[in-house]
Amino acid sequence: MNSLPPEISRLIPLFIPILLIQLSLQAYALIDLARRPADQVKGPKWLWVVIILPFQLFGALTYLFLARREA
Repeated sequence: MNSLPPEISRLIPLFIPILLIQLSLQAYALIDLARRPADQVKGPKWLWVVIILPFQLFGALTYLFLARREA
């Protein structure tokens, strides 16, 4: 049934928490970006979407630490 080698099969449970963290941070960053007024974001919003989506965890963290301005 299982066509994966046993070495890879043992690693899959380790990747599940990492995947959940990555997806949660990415979703949070995109929702925050959508709700935040444009004057509270450093740079254009469309550019941050382009950074957050393909660069996943690193794009979301970059947005959360560098792009947001406090009102």
